[in-house]
Amino acid sequence: TIDRATLGETVVGRGTKIDNLVQIAHNVTIGEDSIIVAQAGIAGSTKIGSRVTLAGQVGVVGHIEIGDDVIIGSQSGVAQDITSKGVFSGSPAIPHREWLKAQNIFAKLPEMRKMLLELEKRVSLLDKPEEKRGIGEGEKRRN
Repeated sequence: TIDRATLGETVVGRGTKIDNLVQIAHNVTIGEDSIIVAQAGIAGSTKIGSRVTLAGQVGVVGHIEIGDDVIIGSQSGVAQDITSKGVFSGSPAIPHREWLKAQNIFAKLPEMRKMLLELEKRVSLLDKPEEKRGIGEGEKRRN
């Protein structure tokens, strides 16, 4: 669906391809030779450059700009201007390489949490007096 603008124009540039189930709101401008893949949504008054790819299920907030030669990965959310060309992913959309690193860390979070809880436990024992830690008179550490 492409919404008609009330006061301005909704413009789709020459050579741009729009897939099924795409919502393009009022006053949106899309440059030439761009691709908008299924289930993407672009909110009102957004300006999208030329040779831009919005992969499936991408959401773009209104009143922002996406520059030329930008690729937005599937299921990403664009919440602010993207002025430099490149590949972006995630919600909010960030450079793709950063997103890949974050996804790698995300998979390790349960293990990292377990390690952190164990370290907190050990540190809390260091804060207690030696008697309460179970260190007897003959076992005191030498400094």
